Amino acid sequence: MVVAAREMGAVVKDKVYCGIHNDKYGGMTSIGSIVKDAWLFGLLPETESCEGWTNAQFEKLQQDIAKAWDQYGLLVGNLPAELRERHHRIHDEAIQRARAMGWDPDTELSDES
Repeated sequence: MVVAAREMGAVVKDKVYCGIHNDKYGGMTSIGSIVKDAWLFGLLPETESCEGWTNAQFEKLQQDIAKAWDQYGLLVGNLPAELRERHHRIHDEAIQRARAMGWDPDTELSDES
């Protein structure tokens, strides 16, 4: 997963993750999404950046996140109020940081077509 992150924009060096704060636009990558979802569900403290993590660590974390999302049908709207509010806060803060770093979601979408 970390190696694949190179292809998806994550900054990877020596097959370990650079950490969400050093990732492209502060984590606007597939690996960054895993970290944010882990924070959402309390699987990791929000102080954990996952810097230095390996493929195996992310694979296990992704499995735990999938189980957590499955309880809510993979929909933010199905989260209980506390988790829904945490989701909005985490993602709103991530978007603000990314925009401050020059991230433009419209450009990202046009790059994918």
